[in-house]
Amino acid sequence: MSTEPLDRSTGTSDRVLDADPPAALPESDAAPTGEPDPKAPERPLIKNRDFQALWTSEAFAAVAKETAEIAYPLLILATTGSTLYAGIVGSAQLITASVMSIPGGTLADRLDRRLLLIGCNMIRVVLLALFSVLIFTDNTNMPVIFAIAVSSAVCFGLSQPAGMAAIKALVPPSQLTQATAQNQIRYFGATVAGPPIGGALFGVARAFPYLAAVVSFLISTVLLLFVRKPMQNESARAAKEKGGTAEGFRFLFKQPILRPLIIWIMGSNMAFTHSGVFLALIATAQGRGASESFIGATLAVAGLGGLFGSLIAGWVFKKVKPSVIVLYGAWIGPVVAILLAVTPGVIPLGIIVTLVFIRGPIISTLFLSYLAAVAPDKVQGRVLGAVFFMSMSAAPLGVFVVGAVFELAGSTWVFITMCVISAVAALPTLSKRIRNLPAPEAVAV
Repeated sequence: MSTEPLDRSTGTSDRVLDADPPAALPESDAAPTGEPDPKAPERPLIKNRDFQALWTSEAFAAVAKETAEIAYPLLILATTGSTLYAGIVGSAQLITASVMSIPGGTLADRLDRRLLLIGCNMIRVVLLALFSVLIFTDNTNMPVIFAIAVSSAVCFGLSQPAGMAAIKALVPPSQLTQATAQNQIRYFGATVAGPPIGGALFGVARAFPYLAAVVSFLISTVLLLFVRKPMQNESARAAKEKGGTAEGFRFLFKQPILRPLIIWIMGSNMAFTHSGVFLALIATAQGRGASESFIGATLAVAGLGGLFGSLIAGWVFKKVKPSVIVLYGAWIGPVVAILLAVTPGVIPLGIIVTLVFIRGPIISTLFLSYLAAVAPDKVQGRVLGAVFFMSMSAAPLGVFVVGAVFELAGSTWVFITMCVISAVAALPTLSKRIRNLPAPEAVAV
């Protein structure tokens, strides 16, 4: 949800974004021996078995994560009745995943990415299987739930950069945007499918969502074995390079395209974080006397926006210039915030929020495509770790701001605050460089 100068240790520089597009991949990124000639006609992405195996594996892992995570608050409420405890666990998971994405990025550059993904999957299999046994035997309590939930978040934070960084190694530069767009379908599809699965299974038996997650993580692990091509260039491993973990942040903020985009994304995430927007909608709807079913319908309408955006992202990139996508994406936020402040009723609020949620996967796809294009393989993981940390760390602050402003001044000022934050954050998108953005494949290194 979601920038970078380089020195000799990264193998590129700011000038890469101003230079003519390279005719072919650098020698270090060339196809390994036995792979097809890079000058040969490219296979359609759907026929790229390595990428599709990775994508399917990550899809099963994402559904497993969402299935288990919806069950944590349900279990806490069923055993303690405390929404405070449920909120603490949820916040701890978010903060943990955010922080662990930094070392996760370093590991993605220095270790075998396939083994890292498999290892994190199997740790979660063991944790959730053990947790299921504890639930069946009535041996759970808050410390146990907290430990399992946070440990799972550690694995997620460590593995997320590796899964994203592997894309550049598996697809040609011309298909980076298409592959990243397909990734967004996986993410938003999991957020739509996982919670209903977890909720339904929890209704049958409290341990079932976690057992289902175990099975899904195991399937994800098996699918990783079908990725035949290396998920990184072996010669580009950064274990002995200078810069370490901080290199991801340095790279991010020296790149003239990524820098303004990540600043805007952070501000936008603070203003329109998923949890914060839903909190604002729920509180506003309750203040307007809406029933629980009406509120649920409003949230459902809003939430579907992200899935719809992920489905049309590929089409949008074929029809619309990158600069237009960024400008519309940036400035729709303040407009939506004002509409939320002045629009009566409840269901219309969900429809308006959909406009913001639709842009999410489209902007994420574009940003991650630029990142994959300009960041050499040897620094991909660390840059992604920095991005995930910065984008996710803004979310808890946004939720706090929404709650505090609502408590002090009411819903109208919540939406005005969203407008101000998102407008200030969007200012960097007015720069000349962003208004003349080339396509991601045109700046690939």
